[in-house]
Amino acid sequence: MGKEPFKIIECPRDAMQGLEEFIPTDIKASYINKLLKVGFDTIDFGSFVSPKAVPQMRDTANVLELLDLSTTSSDLLAIVANERGAIDALKFDEITYLGYPLSISETFQQRNTNKSIIEALNDLEQIQGHCVAKGKILVVYISMGFGNPYGDPYDSTIVNQFVDILKSMGVGVVSIADTVGMAQPVEIEKVLSDVLAEFPEIEIGAHLHARKERVMLAAAAVHKAGVRRIDGALLGFGGCPMAEDELVGNLSTEGIIDYLHESGEDLLLDENALELARAEASNIFL
Repeated sequence: MGKEPFKIIECPRDAMQGLEEFIPTDIKASYINKLLKVGFDTIDFGSFVSPKAVPQMRDTANVLELLDLSTTSSDLLAIVANERGAIDALKFDEITYLGYPLSISETFQQRNTNKSIIEALNDLEQIQGHCVAKGKILVVYISMGFGNPYGDPYDSTIVNQFVDILKSMGVGVVSIADTVGMAQPVEIEKVLSDVLAEFPEIEIGAHLHARKERVMLAAAAVHKAGVRRIDGALLGFGGCPMAEDELVGNLSTEGIIDYLHESGEDLLLDENALELARAEASNIFL
C-alpha cells in the first residue's frame, strides 16, 4: 500500500489578515480563484470573526459569492473563533472545513480570541456539535504548539494532552502550529512524530511560520516526522497579528513544493496555474 497523498493547504487568509490596507473584495476573489485552479488540497480562504479584531477579513462572505468552484478539486476552509462565527460559516454549503485556533498558551489564547483555554474548549465542544450536525469537518489548530514567547508553561507532553482532549470530542483533524516561528527543525520533527505515534487515528497537520531561509528545513522536519498535511502561503507572506508586533512569514508554498519534489512526492499540481497564482500574489503582497 502506498502513502496517502501529501496535502498542501494554501492559506491566502493567513497571508492577508495582517495587512493594514484593505484588499478590495474583487481582488481577493480573483486571487483565490487562481489558487483554486492549482490543485491544492484545501484553500484557507477567509474567516468569520469579529471585523474589529481582523478587519481585513470582514468581507469573507462576499468573497465566497465571487468564487468559481465549478471545476476545482480544492476544498474551502474558514477560520472561526467562537460559536457565533461557526454558525455564520455553516450557512454556506461551499465550506467543507471550519478551523479553530486553540492555544496551549493561556496568554496567547486571551490575545487571539479574548477568552481562556477553558472557555475555548467549551466553545469547541459546541462548534464540533454544529459541524457534525451539518456534515462539516472541524480542524483545530494547536497554536504555540512548540513553545511560546510569554513564559507560559510548555512541554511537548502538553501537546499530546490537548490532542487527547480533542480526540474525546470527536475532532479528527489537528494541526500543530509554530505561531511565532521559534521552533527548531529537531523540535518540529520530535513533537509531530510523538503526536502521530500516540494518535494514529487523527489526521495531524503542521502550520508553521519561519523566515525565508528556514522554510526548506521546516518542511523537511514535517516530512521526516511522517506528517502528510502542511500549510503554506505563496511568497511566504503573513503570520498571526495577535502573536507579536512583527509578523513572521508563513512557510512559502514554493519552498514546500520544492522540498517535496526533491523528496519524490507526486503533488499533482498544475504548474501553469501555480505560476499565474504566484504572479497575482506578487501584485498583492509585494
